[in-house]
Amino acid sequence: MTFFPKIERWLIPESAWIESFREMSLDGHFGNEGIALWLGGRQGTQADVTHVVTLRGPEIIKEPDLLVIGASLLNDVTDLVIELGVRLIGQIHSHGTKYGINLSYSDRQNGIKTPGYLSIVAPDYALRASTQLMKCGIHIFEKERGFQRLRLDEVRDRVQIVVGPMVQTIVVGED
Repeated sequence: MTFFPKIERWLIPESAWIESFREMSLDGHFGNEGIALWLGGRQGTQADVTHVVTLRGPEIIKEPDLLVIGASLLNDVTDLVIELGVRLIGQIHSHGTKYGINLSYSDRQNGIKTPGYLSIVAPDYALRASTQLMKCGIHIFEKERGFQRLRLDEVRDRVQIVVGPMVQTIVVGED
């Protein structure tokens, strides 16, 4: 048995998708990248998003081409994960129109590098709430190969936006 069992499929409730775009667009309106973290559980080779985490305070830096989450804020997220008995499954963050939907050098160097971690990049600073999953860059961290962007056929098979259940949104950090 491995500490990081292989994940073959991620289910993202529509409510998590909508809330994540709402959150990212708050920063997008100012021309900055935005982010939402996803918590949830794993059942066999499937990961299910159950919570959206939004980040606040001086420990989160959001700029036109940069996101930085301070160590103490990430520690607070870890405390929340332990308290809720869930896992940090992945995140979605936005890039501006000039930056595309691939992970940036900074994303690859400084992003969370846990096997099976889902990292989605939304285009246009997430200002279009109608953006569909297939218009985003979907990346998975693999132990041996690092972050790998999924091909469209892989996205169809492995990552799905699903109707129901409503997810809980939790704010971490200080306003």
